[in-house]
Amino acid sequence: MDSEPEPEHVVNISFLARIVALLKRSFGFWLREPEDRVQLLHILREANERDLIDTDALSITEGALAAGETRVAEVMVPRAQMDVIDIAAPLEKIIAAVISAAHSRFPVIDDADRDNVIGILLAKDLLRMQTESDFNLRDCLRPAVFIPEAKRLNVLLREFRASRNHMAIVVDEYGGVVGLVTIEDVLEQIVGDIEDEYDFDEAHDNIRRDSTGQYRVKAKTELDDFNAFFNTTITDQKFDTIGGLMLRKLGRVPNRNETLEIAGLRFTVLRSDSRRIYTLLVSPLATDDSSGQPATTRRVAEETPDDS
Repeated sequence: MDSEPEPEHVVNISFLARIVALLKRSFGFWLREPEDRVQLLHILREANERDLIDTDALSITEGALAAGETRVAEVMVPRAQMDVIDIAAPLEKIIAAVISAAHSRFPVIDDADRDNVIGILLAKDLLRMQTESDFNLRDCLRPAVFIPEAKRLNVLLREFRASRNHMAIVVDEYGGVVGLVTIEDVLEQIVGDIEDEYDFDEAHDNIRRDSTGQYRVKAKTELDDFNAFFNTTITDQKFDTIGGLMLRKLGRVPNRNETLEIAGLRFTVLRSDSRRIYTLLVSPLATDDSSGQPATTRRVAEETPDDS
């Protein structure tokens, strides 16, 4: 005796169940939960390759995950490169320094001691000079926030959001100032470079001399433009920019404050993240013999040509 045919809805459910089972076998890697951060990143990169998420979303996610493992010391502006205001300086000199640096916030020190940070000056507060006859700079200072250099960026970002602070002074285990970090520094580690109206971005302004006599150079500066400015003959067969040259020389993306000596010049990384270099500090090396020629220049000249 023939069995009765299954109802149509039963057949459909059975068919769908087989499809789901097939998808689980085919894409089981995607359907299971990642066991660790490495596997999660692998899944995200696979999703990017399959056009399930775009490259920007992947980059931001990678930056956010990296922030949980990155210490403040790795992204801070080091002590020697901090633009600070001395409370004892004449107001005219302070205003000139603020205009020259073009920052919105400045650590304020006393007795020319960088370890003695007494507050933070917002550049906009100097406008009160125009309306207050008894203007007192000390009255304008905001409290300084001090953090340890081992603090993780994700923790610092939460603290910045909760306190509405945009700058923190970084100290070592003995309480000495070792640098500063801003909310922009933290966000750039996640979303990449953030330029505002005060950042130099025109092609003719890729190289700019700062108040110390050193040069701030954008990593995207063409080698031809760099050579013309510094009177050097640096060449590379694989890269056209000074940042690309550094990447090839080091074999990786350098961290902030790493240095490299090329053609009689010292290159220090001012701004970078896990993906690329943004800004370099370039200064000439001291000469070390009677010829007046830097040792690095002679060493580079003796190197074999770049690999093709």
